[in-house]
Amino acid sequence: MLARLLASLLSSLHVVEKLAESRPIRRAAQLTAYAITKAQIAGRDASERVLRSQTLKQVREEAGRVPGDLGQMSSRIRKVRDTFVNEVKEGWKDGSRQIKK
Repeated sequence: MLARLLASLLSSLHVVEKLAESRPIRRAAQLTAYAITKAQIAGRDASERVLRSQTLKQVREEAGRVPGDLGQMSSRIRKVRDTFVNEVKEGWKDGSRQIKK
């Protein structure tokens, strides 16, 4: 019964226009637009950081080389791991600095 009443109210053009003009609905739309914009900016920044990443560059370089033996392959993997760990630590520090601001 309640669902049918709500459906009939929301199908009325006049009621929908009145709701759209109300302050709470407009504020909710503003907050939603703000959150979407912030998420897009954060996603763009993250993708730029990944593209500039030393780990990604190192993986690309190492993928093109053929390892001579198992020891050489192990040292390459260790270098990539160390670079990745350092970048994660730097990212963590940057994130905590931004939160403090």
